[in-house]
Amino acid sequence: MDIFFEFAREVLKGITRAISAYLFQKTFLDEKKTTPAPSEAKGWFSKITFN
Repeated sequence: MDIFFEFAREVLKGITRAISAYLFQKTFLDEKKTTPAPSEAKGWFSKITFN
């Protein structure tokens, strides 16, 4: 019975670490663009060349 509790505790620690790492990455490490660059604002139309 003691082995089961130890196993369950380790599983919960792993889940907690994974969730906190995900939240840390989303909060601090993701670079979010507030406005698109002028070339990106045109979209697909800027990629078409008329020759």
